[in-house]
Amino acid sequence: MCGVLGLICSTEAAAASARGSVAAALRCQRHRGPDEQDTWADAEVVYGFNRLGFIDLEHSHQPLVWGPPENPTRYTLNFNGEIYNYKELRAELAMHFGAQFKTEGDGEAIVAGYHYRGADWVKKLRGMFAFMIWDAQERVVFGARDPFGIKPLFWAAGPGGVAFSSEKKSLLQLTGVLGISQELDQTALQHYLVLQYVPEPESLHKAIRRVESGTSFKVSPGGQVLFNRYFKPVFTPRPVNSEHEAEALHERIAEVMRDSVAKHMISDPDVTVGAFLSGGIDSTATATLAKLHNPNLIAFTSGFDRQGYSEVDVAAETAAAIGVRHVVRTVSPDEMMEELPLILWYLDDPVADPALVPLYFIAKEARKYVKAVLSGEGADELFGGYVIYHEPLSLSPFEKVPGSVRKLMGAVSKSIPEGVRGKDLLRRGALKLEERYYGNARNFSDAQVRAVFPGYVEGVGFQDVTAPWYRESEGWDPVARMQHIDLFTWLRGDILVKADKVTMANSIELRVPFLDPEVFRVAAEVPLDQKLTEGTTKYALRKALAKTIPAHVLNRPKLGFPVPIRHWLRAEMYDWARGIIADSQTGHLLDKNAVYALLEEHKSEQFDRSRQLWSLLCFMIWHGIFVEGRISPKVPEPVYPVRL
Repeated sequence: MCGVLGLICSTEAAAASARGSVAAALRCQRHRGPDEQDTWADAEVVYGFNRLGFIDLEHSHQPLVWGPPENPTRYTLNFNGEIYNYKELRAELAMHFGAQFKTEGDGEAIVAGYHYRGADWVKKLRGMFAFMIWDAQERVVFGARDPFGIKPLFWAAGPGGVAFSSEKKSLLQLTGVLGISQELDQTALQHYLVLQYVPEPESLHKAIRRVESGTSFKVSPGGQVLFNRYFKPVFTPRPVNSEHEAEALHERIAEVMRDSVAKHMISDPDVTVGAFLSGGIDSTATATLAKLHNPNLIAFTSGFDRQGYSEVDVAAETAAAIGVRHVVRTVSPDEMMEELPLILWYLDDPVADPALVPLYFIAKEARKYVKAVLSGEGADELFGGYVIYHEPLSLSPFEKVPGSVRKLMGAVSKSIPEGVRGKDLLRRGALKLEERYYGNARNFSDAQVRAVFPGYVEGVGFQDVTAPWYRESEGWDPVARMQHIDLFTWLRGDILVKADKVTMANSIELRVPFLDPEVFRVAAEVPLDQKLTEGTTKYALRKALAKTIPAHVLNRPKLGFPVPIRHWLRAEMYDWARGIIADSQTGHLLDKNAVYALLEEHKSEQFDRSRQLWSLLCFMIWHGIFVEGRISPKVPEPVYPVRL
């Protein structure tokens, strides 16, 4: 796992003077790879690289120069990630093309495959990645990002050239070289307020975008970036018509998960892989299967000293049941307030998910013991794990109501006071799926956005974000459509951003075995009645893992890493929140009086405004760091011992 930075200059003269700028911009992402740092330059291309080494520590240095015998320096690779099937790919290339390799690493599997098989080779890569390959013969850069968006890749283009980076901070330091502005994107800000994250491909800076998940690209010096979406996930449920067919499906799921976890455990012998462990089925499954490959596995759990907001006890019971060492990190409100500016600096753009804060602290603790951890992200999206996926079933009676009556129901719901039971059910029942579901996050309503954001633009909300993915899933069952929406919104906008950013902040690699193309192929065929039953979610996954994980976890309802900000913003965090609002220089963007009003409503317990407040506070702190320059978090040196 690493940090990459690549600059493709418009002219050779620009490249000649850019190496120092790239080296400087590389320093702010040193936490992504404290093991090594290097830059490399050709006539029009400059690469920068920070390495966190796992495979072939002695030889697989980057940027990596490779080529066939007749032109051994033709390609230069800049690569962040892990390719879990690299040994099979190297063997295939050697057998069919006589490919020769100088290292034992996974990087050469990417660049050699591109040489012999072309751009479609990226479809064979099983892993998480963001990479750039400079072809010195054709004078073109080819790059790609992994199918689900596990690894980030920002990009920006201006008169000076095009740049790609694992961190937006590095691109902000190259705005002068590229000739781009640092103007904020108010459309992206409005999306953030609605969704609690900035959806791909946007960022909060208008000139900086993100390469989307499952997308490759090509660019030549002085040319435009051409994108191609190579991965299009399609849910194709296959009916299960008998007990025998059900058992066969469950065994396929179990087998592909065993295989995926095994591949995600790869590393050099002296690099230890651990696991994050909550009280749920997903992390329990990865930890249990990981222990088969590492008998000395260490599991890590975070929690709070508040009843109902911690899974530590359940995780401890699980750790004892599967026989792993268990490390716990309890997080206090004082720590959250103190560290939040630094966490937001690491994030690049704000993600108003409070769960990322305890994740940051447990990653920091885990880095004292291991260099990589497995985690359960993606299981809910692939196997139907969110409770909200039951909604189409509960709202199915509304589908039989004529459209005119449903419109009347929606109008009636608006007249019911907020907080009255049944109001939201009536409102949602009156809407089509495309009009009501925008992913697993629920934050500001349109009316609430208008109240706090004077720059509100009609038509900029969630439907302009979700519309392309609804078009792609036309004709699917409603739950599969919701899963599809979550793959392209909630998963890659919130879940994977926080997973990557707060772990890499602590120089630790997070691996997610559920988000594997082979696992998806099996999950895509799971029919609706094997996802949801009346009493549970992820039914097929639970059946598949019934003989693997402890019984006390198997049918436990999802808790979802709750953080007690609802209570803390009324007590321990109240004065802190008022101070952030008072000091913030965002009055030209936000109605600060409306923000104060939300805080007072929350404190009086009239309404729960905690999620809206958290979004606004995170943005204000982010603005203080990246726009005002008023807040300067002290970034620690990324040097961490590993103790076993």
